[in-house]
Amino acid sequence: MEEQGVLYILLNPIISYQVKKSSLRKVKTDAIDAYELCVLYYKEDFEPHKIRGIQLLDLRNLSRQQEIVTNMYVEAKLQFHTILDQVFPEYRKVFGDLYSKVFLLMLKEYPTSEAVLTAGESRLAESVIEFCSNRFGQWALMELKGQVSIPVVRYFSALKKIGLLSKI
Repeated sequence: MEEQGVLYILLNPIISYQVKKSSLRKVKTDAIDAYELCVLYYKEDFEPHKIRGIQLLDLRNLSRQQEIVTNMYVEAKLQFHTILDQVFPEYRKVFGDLYSKVFLLMLKEYPTSEAVLTAGESRLAESVIEFCSNRFGQWALMELKGQVSIPVVRYFSALKKIGLLSKI
């Protein structure tokens, strides 16, 4: 068709299906389908099909893949939050950023409540300091010496005292 100079309109199959679905009569003939597409052509402002370059088609596919990956990433984060809330209900209050290096390393080191209980408060505090590579590590070291109280240690101590940690 392109070699002969014929202009044509390429419709998205979803659009043509919606037009067919919106019809009151569910008659399936080529003549009626063609008529419905002609009515759609006059109602909408369609442009003749343009041949797209490979780069544009690649960009379109890449953006679709990026959207799919983003949706998968969001779904994984939601599932992670759900599981985290079930295993460690108050864990979010201890760490400000759930995806920080320290948080993820602590979760890797102590994946269960039993691991947290057996580690003890001093080992938990040492782990936080060990995983911190910035000024927070120095601040936490001062806290260990008794100048201030460590939020992580307070959190696990409180859970241990009320018996929540052993029930999880």
